[in-house]
Amino acid sequence: QVQLVESGGGLVQAGGSLRLSCAASGRTFSSYYSMGWFRQAPGKEREFVTAIRWSGESTYYADSVKGRFTISRDNAKNTVYLQMNNLKAEDTAIYYCAAQVTYSILPIASPGKYDYWGQGTQVTVSS
Repeated sequence: QVQLVESGGGLVQAGGSLRLSCAASGRTFSSYYSMGWFRQAPGKEREFVTAIRWSGESTYYADSVKGRFTISRDNAKNTVYLQMNNLKAEDTAIYYCAAQVTYSILPIASPGKYDYWGQGTQVTVSS
């Protein structure tokens, strides 16, 4: 069983920055396949934001956040981060982290690829 706890959300003005954290526990961090961040705005479906594969440290980004968001991980702290810069009003959403701990052929951006999810943290960007 894996537990994921997000933190770092809040209210920020457009153009500002936030860093989200996702602390993982319950399973050896090095055994994961990947972790990702998704977001869901009111009235919209959950959408992929970014992900990082443990193998090769490959990172992936949605076009809407490329150049503004950065995903990283700290193995010593069992934590994945999402640095968000130049935030826009359309970034407002609940942000969820997710962990893939079993093999899956689904695309990295597919929610079905991930086995565990956090409870989410609200990010609100005022224009």
